[in-house]
Amino acid sequence: MAETKDLSMILDAKIPIVVIESPDERRVMALLLRFAIHRGLTFYEWSVTKGLHLGGFGVVPRKGDELTEPQELLQHIANSKGPALYALCDFHPYIVDEPKNIRYLKDIALEFENLENTVVLISHELNIPRDLGRLTATFDLRLPSDEELIALVRMQAKEWSEQNHGKKVRTDNKTLDKLIANLRGVSHADATVLIRHAIFSDGAITESDIPEVNRLKFELLDSEGVLRFEYDTEHFSNVAGLDNLKRWLQLRKEAFIGTGADRPKGVLLLGVQGGGKSLAAKAIAGFWGLPLLRLDFGTLYNKFFGETERNLRNSLKQAELMAPCVLWMDEIEKGLATGNSDNATSQRILGTLLTWMAENQSAVFIVATSNDISALPPELVRKGRLDEIFFVDLPDEAIRRAIFKIHLQKRDLDPRSFDLVGLSQATEGFTGAEIEEAIVSSRYLASSRSEDVANDDILAAVNRTYPMSVLRAESISQLRNWASGRTVPA
Repeated sequence: MAETKDLSMILDAKIPIVVIESPDERRVMALLLRFAIHRGLTFYEWSVTKGLHLGGFGVVPRKGDELTEPQELLQHIANSKGPALYALCDFHPYIVDEPKNIRYLKDIALEFENLENTVVLISHELNIPRDLGRLTATFDLRLPSDEELIALVRMQAKEWSEQNHGKKVRTDNKTLDKLIANLRGVSHADATVLIRHAIFSDGAITESDIPEVNRLKFELLDSEGVLRFEYDTEHFSNVAGLDNLKRWLQLRKEAFIGTGADRPKGVLLLGVQGGGKSLAAKAIAGFWGLPLLRLDFGTLYNKFFGETERNLRNSLKQAELMAPCVLWMDEIEKGLATGNSDNATSQRILGTLLTWMAENQSAVFIVATSNDISALPPELVRKGRLDEIFFVDLPDEAIRRAIFKIHLQKRDLDPRSFDLVGLSQATEGFTGAEIEEAIVSSRYLASSRSEDVANDDILAAVNRTYPMSVLRAESISQLRNWASGRTVPA
């Protein structure tokens, strides 16, 4: 196995401390045990609950070797002659602000030539103190390949079949390929959990299992509250207009979901507030059948120096692990303002984001939405980082009719009972959100009379509304003038 070879290269290099960050503890232990057996090393495992004992499957801990206290354990290793391999599980709390434990680890490392003891620190996350940095190597546990994921599916399908009198698990090649694509980026153990969830509920892997697998995958990855999983995506049938955007996405669907070259990177949706940019972002994920992740710049920022950038790096890493996916950056100008009032945090955030956009090779499609192009740095919107800028303008009369029809049907109202032509003419300059709000208001008005919604109720609500095109006429006119000739009409 390539993974065993990679780990052997590190351990054979006589590096005294090795760090392995992984939630798949059992798999790490199996790798270390294979290495120890092959090299003829004594292998020890340690945890704060079980203490120190000989590693391996079915081996009973030896009496007197418990050593559940971390300091006593390190003292024991520092005074024991090897060669031996010590695997310490979840040791990260005991090297944070613990100078004596750090010193013991340093002593063990510096005495490696005499003791020949290698310490492997295993945890889901581990920050090594600078004192130990030059004495430490990090090993990344390889994530399962597509072939290994298929093998895991077959294994779980076989187990389900044995439990259900030889019945076969139902699926098709297209759905199976989609499941495998969405399992990329998780450990073997987590992949097994997700596969069992898909199979064992009904003995089938169907299209309806994919969104639930994506949701559970996101929860397993633990986003720390900065990146959010959007459970409700949309269909383009519920999005009026945006025909150019729909055609553009249709042409690039296979190129993005496949593994070929020239994978599309993303788009910027520019337009007036309430014009349907957020709805379009949800519809892109729904149209491509991909999970939708939302980067919330409000929760990204942190008062502590460096934490904001760390939050962004973690969020982008989460998105890579969720690939293929759509990453929605809503109102991106609010997170990337380039003023001098935040101790240059915005500039550092911009630099981190631009570097990632230039170097990212994973299937993460960015959908950035913005209401104010003047607030966006020019480096962000140039070709190469995003594929296209689409302008979402105020809807014309035909699109307004379609918007009325969509929102009436959503509320179980028959569009044929309303004068859609008259309503669309009366809502000149209205956004889709303002049309929807007029319908909602008319329902409240009709409900107060214990009557059904009538055409006049909607007209009354429309006449009471001052749309954004009136309230912010100057800024919207300026935005439309800028977009003309510089962007693609959506």
